[in-house]
Amino acid sequence: MIKVLLVDDHAVLRDGLKNIIAIEEEIAVAGELTCGKDILEMIEATQPDVILMDINLPEKSGIELTEQVKTHYPNCKVLVLTMYKHEEYFLAALKAGADGYLLKDAPSDEVIDAIHTVARGESILHPSMAKKLIDFHHKKKQSHLKTSELTEREKDVLLCLVEGLSNKEIAERLFISDKTVKIHVSNILKKLSVKSRSQAIIYAVQNQIVALP
Repeated sequence: MIKVLLVDDHAVLRDGLKNIIAIEEEIAVAGELTCGKDILEMIEATQPDVILMDINLPEKSGIELTEQVKTHYPNCKVLVLTMYKHEEYFLAALKAGADGYLLKDAPSDEVIDAIHTVARGESILHPSMAKKLIDFHHKKKQSHLKTSELTEREKDVLLCLVEGLSNKEIAERLFISDKTVKIHVSNILKKLSVKSRSQAIIYAVQNQIVALP
């Protein structure tokens, strides 16, 4: 069972999410918050697997809360669900450690799929946000950072992550096993000194570690 914590100050949206999740046998709402003041205490009490996080919240933003959560509970997955399409919010969320970024106009089945995806330890990006990531890559002009620590195969896997592929899809593309993909991903995170797949993606794009089409 995937336990989900809802963090959003709009009651209508929380109720809608609860209704969507209620029909899923493998997902349950563990709790809900309207602001982030008590988020660490709520995580300790409910032990959620995934947090659905809004950005525009009272007291602290969802980006600040994401960084706080990842600092204290790095294994807890954070899926940002927001109305903000702006590049700065998107990139800031990934830098803070968010495992996924969806817009609130996403269909309910995409939200459910995204919860399953981040719960498995994979990343999910709204298609329009993925395009922003690629556009951001082409704007950056940084080439001085050392990238030789990654093997060529690890760079292949990292490119697949940037493209939004799942472990299974990466394994099929590179003709390797799912287990080998997981080992490569783990090595990539260690070598880049990042905590999540999404942080590895933004690092790779910012520093041109992988070449995008």
